[in-house]
Amino acid sequence: MDVTGTPAEGVPPDGPRTYRMPAARLTLIPGVGRGPLGGAWWPRCDLLELELPALVGALGPGLGTVTRVCVDAVAWPDVPPLVRVAGRVIEVALSAVDAEAHAIVLGHGAVGRRELLVVPPGSSVAAATWLLTTAADPGNALSAAHMLALAEAGFDGDGT
Repeated sequence: MDVTGTPAEGVPPDGPRTYRMPAARLTLIPGVGRGPLGGAWWPRCDLLELELPALVGALGPGLGTVTRVCVDAVAWPDVPPLVRVAGRVIEVALSAVDAEAHAIVLGHGAVGRRELLVVPPGSSVAAATWLLTTAADPGNALSAAHMLALAEAGFDGDGT
């Protein structure tokens, strides 16, 4: 089933239940940016085990296979150490480093890594749109924490 209760494709109604999140809300810097971030991701909830498959599925094959992610321990306190994504397992590491707060670091094995701003799930559409756009600007030099502070100061949460 997806989050609306619709059975997932190919799953019989009386079979085991599976859940599928909608497509990831994601922006990526094309090529290589000059700033600390490679884009932004706006999850719908704070359950990484539900959100990570949609994120990884949206990345595309050109970025390499995600083998490990590192997330903020405060933002994702109940995350399991391993998450199954498309028939494989991704290791999840927790970080308490302030520089990595409000971000997810995607490890692509030998290919490298990409750090994305994590837009809080309850953000207003206006704030999230600004964060997604700004984080995907190749000239952006702001950290995730700085961008979130600016967005919080500039948007009142009612979508304006």
